[in-house]
Amino acid sequence: MSATATLTARALLLDMDGTLVNSDAVVERYWRLWAADHGLDEGSVLKVVHGRQAHATMAVLLPDRPAEQNLADNQWMLERESTDLDGVVPVPGAPAFMASLSGLPHALVTSADERLARARMDAAGLSIPRVRVTAERVGASKPDPEGFLKGAAELGFAPADCVVFEDSEVGIAAGRAAGMRVVGVGPRAAAHAPDAHVPDLERIRVEARPDGILQLHIAA
Repeated sequence: MSATATLTARALLLDMDGTLVNSDAVVERYWRLWAADHGLDEGSVLKVVHGRQAHATMAVLLPDRPAEQNLADNQWMLERESTDLDGVVPVPGAPAFMASLSGLPHALVTSADERLARARMDAAGLSIPRVRVTAERVGASKPDPEGFLKGAAELGFAPADCVVFEDSEVGIAAGRAAGMRVVGVGPRAAAHAPDAHVPDLERIRVEARPDGILQLHIAA
């Protein structure tokens, strides 16, 4: 693989859905049901569901709806998505990419809860990072930077020393708001001007230098 760009970092913060795991089939399956139940156009709904916690997306789509109803529907979705893993597969290159990070500073920062994160990573055959910031551990969903800032703090690095891997508009915005550089992964990310973009994780190679710096070699 011939590198066309190189970023350096001391730690990597990884989104899950759309970045490591392709779960679009199951995500969209349940959002279509929810949209139909609420008389919403499914195409419009599917444009905004990726990256946020479900209750935060519902608040955007139905701003006058009571928060407790959104939270109840959020729980309904989490319970079903945690057991419906039909169509959940790794993003191309994700198994080798995750294997290359073994022993290096990295964390999962996802809008999924712990149960769903484990279920999807297992279904995709990916090892789950030791450091995880899941939905239960933050007070605000992406695009708020809380999750990425918490991940950096738990790894012991300053935000400027971290690179985020994200696929969604709100995730890229959260990484930027945290003061981090962002590698966009997949087609959704391309439209939001990340610092670097790859179609999948086959285009990334991580090299650890003796001084602890991680070099990210990114091929076009």
